Amino acid sequence: MTSQTSSPESPARRLPKWATSFGPQIIAALIVGLALGLLAKSMGTVDDQPNWLTTTLDTIGTSYVSLLKAAVVPLIFTAVVSSIANLRAVSNAARLAWQTLLWFAITALISVVIGILLGFFLEPGSNADVKGEEFSGSQGSWVGFLTGLVPANFLGLGASSKVAESGDVTTSVSFNVLQILVIAIAVGIAALKVGKPAEAFLALNASALAVIQKVLWWIIRLAPVGTVGLIGTAVATYGWDTIGSLGMFALTVYLGLFLVLFGVYPALIKAHGLSVRQWFSGAWPAIQLAFVSRSSVGTLPLTQRVTERNLGVSRAYASFAVPLGATTKMDGCASIYPAVSAIFVAQFFNVDLAFTDYLLIALVSVLGSAATAGTTGAVVMLTLTLSTLGLPLAGVGLLLAIDPILDMGRTAVNVAGQTVVPTLVAKRNGLLDTGLYNARRQGDPFVDDSEQIEVPLLVESKS
Repeated sequence: MTSQTSSPESPARRLPKWATSFGPQIIAALIVGLALGLLAKSMGTVDDQPNWLTTTLDTIGTSYVSLLKAAVVPLIFTAVVSSIANLRAVSNAARLAWQTLLWFAITALISVVIGILLGFFLEPGSNADVKGEEFSGSQGSWVGFLTGLVPANFLGLGASSKVAESGDVTTSVSFNVLQILVIAIAVGIAALKVGKPAEAFLALNASALAVIQKVLWWIIRLAPVGTVGLIGTAVATYGWDTIGSLGMFALTVYLGLFLVLFGVYPALIKAHGLSVRQWFSGAWPAIQLAFVSRSSVGTLPLTQRVTERNLGVSRAYASFAVPLGATTKMDGCASIYPAVSAIFVAQFFNVDLAFTDYLLIALVSVLGSAATAGTTGAVVMLTLTLSTLGLPLAGVGLLLAIDPILDMGRTAVNVAGQTVVPTLVAKRNGLLDTGLYNARRQGDPFVDDSEQIEVPLLVESKS
């Protein structure tokens, strides 16, 4: 008697890997974006305005970034409150928090030293020949950073209006991630102090976080589409000429990022008796998404997922360390980049830096990385470094031309560091599931919890 039911392995029902696997989709999107960007660049401009293809790519890319930003405020608030509440299940929570911050500082210091050495020896600004853009952004300062800690309202939101030449008034709403972080920490601690009466609030917050993460997973699945727009726009707008004129600077930054990602982090992992290969295979999905999305916060759900399920960090601790790292752990944006950039600006304007100036660069990078949490990218961190050293802030405009291209690598290193530190601290405190860490990677990490029944498990034990 033959069965009429078809096997799930039937070739007729199986889709090609590129159609279902997120990694190949991202690679394909990078290739398509590069090709469309080159095509748009070759089409030139129309009456000094971008052509239709450049406009389309820009619209796709900015729309995807806007979707990520839309989830930032509720995600950060609910994630941090939940992470603080989860510390109840962890013994020695205060010690874990201090160790996490200490390792944040240690890795930041190592990263900034690498940036300083590369900038000093490679001299990226000595032979640069590029015309800077006008810089109209906010200038970083310690006073501005400290006053920025004080929330203006409950959600840390702000609004600004701009009057166009036509007389039209446009209003935009902005948010300060650092203020949201301060508010969420205060609310989380207060909920712990209140005790039992706050249980309903914490349950509601956990439910809200689950809903927000569900929506964010849908947005993450659109990353290949956003990648086409973001990469295409970068190539079409800046082209090879602009990239080439700042080539030595870009090369120096990426060399520093490469050394930290493939040198420093693996060395720390190895020093703690862990497999470097397993760390890379476990953290790579988050690093990959960070590269194309250019958003540490937008990558947060995936970063936490791989830290828990691939790297074996206990959920109670990971839910505290990863959200904290997503807003303050910036080895790429706040350590390597400002170090190389400050030296570039000094060399470009023929300003000699003393030994104390290099010490200031290191100090600002280690202590001021949280300043990048209030904005997108590293512009505020760069202006903070330049203003501390007394260097011309016009130098910021010189580097804006290729900032999106550099931001991809910076964000990837940021997220990699956000997985390394929780792994190291968990290993040192017996909170690391080494069996899960060493398990064979299998399945697709780019799905949310409710979809886990429909796909293979993320990891499978070798035993």
